[in-house]
Amino acid sequence: MAKIKLTKNELKKQKDSLKMYQRYLPTLMLKKQQLQAEIWNTELRIRELVREKEQFDESFKIWLGVFGEKGVFTQNILKITRIKTALGNIAGVPIPLFQGADFEIFAYDLVRMPLWLDTAVVKMKQVLLLDIEVKTLEEQKQRLDHELRITTQRVNLFEKIKIPETKNYIKKIQVYLGDQQTAAVVRGKIAKRGVEAK
Repeated sequence: MAKIKLTKNELKKQKDSLKMYQRYLPTLMLKKQQLQAEIWNTELRIRELVREKEQFDESFKIWLGVFGEKGVFTQNILKITRIKTALGNIAGVPIPLFQGADFEIFAYDLVRMPLWLDTAVVKMKQVLLLDIEVKTLEEQKQRLDHELRITTQRVNLFEKIKIPETKNYIKKIQVYLGDQQTAAVVRGKIAKRGVEAK
């Protein structure tokens, strides 16, 4: 417990601090709830995308044989040129929002290459988009988790430390000032009796 002055000015300062803590605590609690809800929604979306990716992976099992053909589907066929994101804001936290990606499909000889290559390129783009969106959502979740940790610490600081501590200071100062006032009244009465006795 910090050392405080037992004065009327300190009493006013502590009462003002208590009002401030009590005014900000509901806002922090609301922010905490909002962050928790957004984290839950983000986790839900990540799970949906992972399930969708697993379904793609399952459908790709029939393609494994053709992907094994030498010199047909190589890394040089499809390339991500740009990932498009925007900056969003949830409860004061800047987060990336996935908006798509640009791909470059390198030219290939339509006569010499198998017919399935066009479909494979489309499917691969879909899988890559899912992967990129999941990574973006994971970054969102990481930022929201970090902010939730900080907000929870502040809520706990106000709720469990600052507000009870300030109330205790106020009570201590009020008791001391009350005792001082009582002592002054008693001294005044003693002085009055001493004057009357003369």
